Parts: sequence; C-alpha cells; structure tokens
Amino acid sequence: MNAIDELTESFSRLPGIGVKSAGRLVNHILKADKAWTKRFAKQIETLQDKIKECSVCGSWTENDPCPICSDAMRDRSTICVVEQPKDVSTINDFGEYKGLFHVLGGVIAPLEGIGPDKLRLSSLIERLKDGSVKEVIIATNPTVEGDTTALYIQRLLSPFDLKVTRLASGMPVGGDLEYVDKITFMRSFRGRTDL
Repeated sequence: MNAIDELTESFSRLPGIGVKSAGRLVNHILKADKAWTKRFAKQIETLQDKIKECSVCGSWTENDPCPICSDAMRDRSTICVVEQPKDVSTINDFGEYKGLFHVLGGVIAPLEGIGPDKLRLSSLIERLKDGSVKEVIIATNPTVEGDTTALYIQRLLSPFDLKVTRLASGMPVGGDLEYVDKITFMRSFRGRTDL
C-alpha cells in the first residue's frame, strides 16, 4: 500500500466520507500549497491536545468552562439537552436559543450496549438541584433511540419543579407532501396548530 492509498483509507474512516470522496481529498491535498498542508497537518495533530470537554455542559472547548457556560448574558433558567457537542454549535448558530446546553454524549441504545449509565445524566441532575432552571428542552434527534432517551429524561426529571419540553418535529418548510416519510407526517399531523 502506498502513501496515497494509506491516506485515502484514513480519510474514508471519517463519517460520511466514502472511498471516492477520500480519494478526492487526497488528490486535493497533493495539489495544494505545501505551507497549507503543513498547517492543516499540525491542526489535526494538535486538535485533541487543545480541545476538551467543558466541565459544566460537556461541549467541546479550548477554555473551561466553555464560552456559552461563561456568558453571563445567557438565559440560565433554560437548559437544552442535546446528544453530541456538534449539536450545541448547530443550535447556537441559528441564533434563536439564548439559554444553556447540556451534552449527553449519546443516546440510550441497548443494542449497542449504551444504557442511561453511559450518558451524562447525573451531571444534568446536579445542575438542576439549586432550582434556578425552570425549563429543560430535550433536543435529541427524532429517532427511536432519541425518543427513548427523551422519554427516559422526562421521567427522570419528574421530581423537579420545572417544565420539560421537546423540540417540535414535522414537515420542513418548502417540503412536498409526497416526499415526506410516514413518521414525519404522523408527527406533523399530531402536532398541528391553530390558524
């Protein structure tokens, strides 16, 4: 196996990158400016040394606590519970939500050996004990595992005096009925609103 094949194989192990896409990336790097490729390699090499989990919310950060947890202007009465650190930036980038986050680190998936004990649930409970949080928004993905996790969290939080909500799910704006899957349609239909 030569250097091109080795790097192609390494890139193809990344999520969403097949062998053809990996090959295109390798060819792009071969044509790129050498200074850029050295900087890119250094960034990959030092990434895990520079980035760590926020001790409060579990998101990726260079500074602990993370900028969101450190921001005194954030609404501290709401916590949005997400599956992975990437979900924090996705929601935050929309600019609509101004509260805090809590990263679970996954979802309950018994077939993969992931039970509630493998998630960051005890640290969520700790964050709720002082009573300052009034709403927990569950923003797990609308999958079987995400729904199971949301239901588990809802039951886990029932002793607390707070509102537990779930992100709405349904048909996308501009979507066409004939292309909507059955589950999305059922959720849209059940979650319909008054006009």
